[in-house]
Amino acid sequence: MAKVSMSGLNKFFGSFQALHDVSLDIPDGEFTVFVGPSGCGKSTLLRAIAGLEDVSSGSICLDDRDVTTMAPSDRDVAMVFQSYALYPHMTVRQNMEFGMKVGKVPAEQRAERVAEAARILQLEDYLDRRPSQLSGGQRQRVAIGRAIVKQPKVFLFDEPLSNLDAKLRIQMRIELEALHRQLSVTMIYVTHDQVEAMTMANTIVVLNEGRIEQVGSPLELYHHPKTEFVAGFIGAPSMNFINVEGGQDGVRYGGVDIPLGKPAANAARLGIRPEHVQLGAPGQGAFAANVLVKEALGGETFLYTETEGGDQVVIKMDGDDTTAIGDNVSLSFPAERIHLFTAEGAAL
Repeated sequence: MAKVSMSGLNKFFGSFQALHDVSLDIPDGEFTVFVGPSGCGKSTLLRAIAGLEDVSSGSICLDDRDVTTMAPSDRDVAMVFQSYALYPHMTVRQNMEFGMKVGKVPAEQRAERVAEAARILQLEDYLDRRPSQLSGGQRQRVAIGRAIVKQPKVFLFDEPLSNLDAKLRIQMRIELEALHRQLSVTMIYVTHDQVEAMTMANTIVVLNEGRIEQVGSPLELYHHPKTEFVAGFIGAPSMNFINVEGGQDGVRYGGVDIPLGKPAANAARLGIRPEHVQLGAPGQGAFAANVLVKEALGGETFLYTETEGGDQVVIKMDGDDTTAIGDNVSLSFPAERIHLFTAEGAAL
């Protein structure tokens, strides 16, 4: 296991800057997830830790060892990629031990490590099969097993589940969480899927245009986002946002005062999560909307509404909700559930 520390990392691809002064400490044994939209720099940052990308400036340390200029093979890390990258002519056993053969690990030790990895990943019955005889989830397990047998200090995962179907992704998420608990090793995981991030991570690092927007636990980011970007990215469906006018005792939207009991003069945007929107009779701070779309998912229902001001507000309701498309409804926002943001996107 190892602590991973990054200080002042910058990365240029020609004139394009992919990473902007990234500094981050990942504690020993932590499961940390880098999350953000495509092009935000998360995979570039992971590849820099692995040594697959040189950084333009800054440093990367594993424990007290500066690995910034070290070759990938000398960093004591193992990486699992989006593609399984298995050798099709080799068996599972041969795929898992190939790297150890190259590294001249004795045969007896190779056999022990493969057996242990196969036990952990429930691959014992598949060791003599070839990749073409395996399912997608089994192939991904083999790729993970190939990393486990290296016994690295840090595991790096670059969107390893994106090629799997929805049911397999859920199963593999559970297995990766169990693997982390079993190995108690530092894991750094990259995904664009914030649901993966929320369900797997001890700590989430939200990246945007090569910069760290916020670092925190999943619930900390969900309930206390520091920027509008984080608020909108974390959560599914995402937070609702509407433009408002700031006031001394709350905000104003579409001619309706929404009392907050505190000054909000700098507020330009109001955010509220779908599960916190209240639907009911008109009252103080309530405003009218029309139901455009209804998604009944069994255990829960999502109502997509449009306000008189032309803004879309998504509402999460119980699965047996009887609201119909075309209904005119009244929406209100509990003051304690409202998030306010400045015009620049900073939380108030």
